[in-house]
Amino acid sequence: MQLLLRYVLGLLFLLCSVAAPAQDNCYIPNTAWQQGEVLRFKAWYNMSALWVGAGEASFTIGNGVVGSRPAYHFVGEGRTLRSYEWFFKVRDRYESFVDAETLRPLRFVRQVNEGSIHFTEVVAFDVANGRATSPKQVTRLPPCFQDVISTLYYARNIDFASYTPGSRIPIKMYLEDKIYDFYVKYLGKERIKTRYGTFNALKLAPLLIEGNVFKEGGEKMTLWISDDANRLPLRINSPVILGSVKVDLMGFEGLRNPLTSLISRKGEDD
Repeated sequence: MQLLLRYVLGLLFLLCSVAAPAQDNCYIPNTAWQQGEVLRFKAWYNMSALWVGAGEASFTIGNGVVGSRPAYHFVGEGRTLRSYEWFFKVRDRYESFVDAETLRPLRFVRQVNEGSIHFTEVVAFDVANGRATSPKQVTRLPPCFQDVISTLYYARNIDFASYTPGSRIPIKMYLEDKIYDFYVKYLGKERIKTRYGTFNALKLAPLLIEGNVFKEGGEKMTLWISDDANRLPLRINSPVILGSVKVDLMGFEGLRNPLTSLISRKGEDD
């Protein structure tokens, strides 16, 4: 159960990070988000017919400086709900600093507080020389990559109108001293009803990174993002070894663009 709760919180970070198109210049102009944006999510776990709340997370955008470079400061924070904390408590914080001009990662910080496990990891990205330096090792970097948190924001600027259903979009992500190659399949447009409301959405199927909780391989995870200029993650469904996990967007502030994908709030169309 402890592993399950850790990975439920991991879903709120890692699995919102879905895709980045292969580009020679590694750059996409940002039109989807802005400083001051806040996104709030909640995760539910299902082992039979009952969905039980398990964790919450928030993502915020601020400003920062790394060296002499102005940067966006992305922060993802996750925690287990109070009802679980009597036997296992999670308070995790992930930070990503990206160059304000190029949107390429400069620094990544992970603060983990999970039960008796407590540690902080800081990774410095030297893009010019193609290397990432962590407390454990130096890792060679490809020309185009993102970290776990920055991928979420980078991917929201993808122009899905240029893809047809069935298209596969590749990504390279730095995670725990490794570069992972995987892809997301674009499945087309769909109307979806979430815990927040009903949306016009784009449907995606990321290829899972195998672990000791997620089911092995394949396109078994499904992600919906808002079909508007914000490209907000709306819902993630994923099978795990015992049951399944669902993550929904529950609230937001400071959006850059009108939320034109929202058809109705929950309760208005029930």
